[in-house]
Amino acid sequence: MSGTDVFSNKSRRIAIIGSGASGCICAYFLLKAGLEVTLFDFAAPLRTLLPTGGGRCNLAHAEYDFKELAKNYPRGEKFLYSVFSKFSTYDTISLFEELDIPTYIQENGRIFPESNSAKKVREKILEKIKKAEFVKEKVTGIEVIEGGYKITTENPSPASVTFAGGSRTADSSHARGGGKECSRWWFPHVVVAIGGKPSFNILKNLNINIIEPKPSLVGLNCDIKIPSGIVLKNVLSGDMNIKDDLLFTHFGISGPLAYTISSIKAGENFPYKLSFDLYPQDFNLQELLNTYPRKDLKNILAEIFPVNFAKAFLGEFADIKACKIDGKTRDCILNKIHNFEVTITGTNKGEETVTAGGVDLDEINPKTMEAKNYPNLYFIGEVLNIDGFCGGFNLQSAWSTAFVAAESIIQI
Repeated sequence: MSGTDVFSNKSRRIAIIGSGASGCICAYFLLKAGLEVTLFDFAAPLRTLLPTGGGRCNLAHAEYDFKELAKNYPRGEKFLYSVFSKFSTYDTISLFEELDIPTYIQENGRIFPESNSAKKVREKILEKIKKAEFVKEKVTGIEVIEGGYKITTENPSPASVTFAGGSRTADSSHARGGGKECSRWWFPHVVVAIGGKPSFNILKNLNINIIEPKPSLVGLNCDIKIPSGIVLKNVLSGDMNIKDDLLFTHFGISGPLAYTISSIKAGENFPYKLSFDLYPQDFNLQELLNTYPRKDLKNILAEIFPVNFAKAFLGEFADIKACKIDGKTRDCILNKIHNFEVTITGTNKGEETVTAGGVDLDEINPKTMEAKNYPNLYFIGEVLNIDGFCGGFNLQSAWSTAFVAAESIIQI
């Protein structure tokens, strides 16, 4: 069957490659408009939603000014002005109410479902898009053909399309390729929502610039002798004037502050140095020494730090009595507290939750999410060179880009 024949009969069929957050929400909007949607993914749909927000699903952040919201994206800020003006945080809250997922806002502005369950959010979304076709096959390529695009998939068995009530053989051609069964599909409209971690080889037949993906929102490796599991509250990064909690791990540092730093410095070469103020507020160490002259120094610092941190931090000075500390040693300790330096040697592999990099934003029209040089080919979610800080920002960009693409397709 020729591509032209398929398009003339089914001109409103939409392929979405990737069934993550952006792909599934895009499917929801398209289905709601009465269009036919086929989702391609070799793994379980919305699997990447489950660990978000520590399993509670941090859906968005309560920032309602789209320009202020966009400031939370080290890559993509200006591009997102148009996107967020079309689909804002208000729209996200309304969307999830429509999906029967009521939300609440924490004191820190993070928006969660009232269920505090990413699993339940996943179930609700999948229930709403059950009319979509789900093809559990790995997409290996996208090619331009007359009237649209050819999608090639790799499958161990004859192609199967899953519905809520069963399956049927796919309406596509089959061929052998590299010893594996292949399927070829034809669609007039294709939405790419593959995320930031998979191979971009499926785009090899298209002239689209890819910014090399690098880990973001990830723990940082460094050689420090602090017991794993200790958390210090409201630590200040002296390099970037950012304050948040810092977690010490067996590989180095993690937690909200490390994640933000890793996002900002995603493109920087290793090694690089960081400096932290571990206690960015006024305190008089000499006064504490004078008040408790018979206490060990580790117990003096336990007034402001966890005792096991104080012991490791002080090293050879930990068991010295306060009365034995001279002015030079005191100043040395104070300097170390307010200028705690580490050398970052890499990122913690396997911990990445987001990647920086992906499809170059210069390739995409922010008003439609359509590729500038490929009509009816759209890119949404983390496949784009867009990434945000912790706090619901990455899911917000997923929902917003999904809406903009869907709206553009619906209006064709």
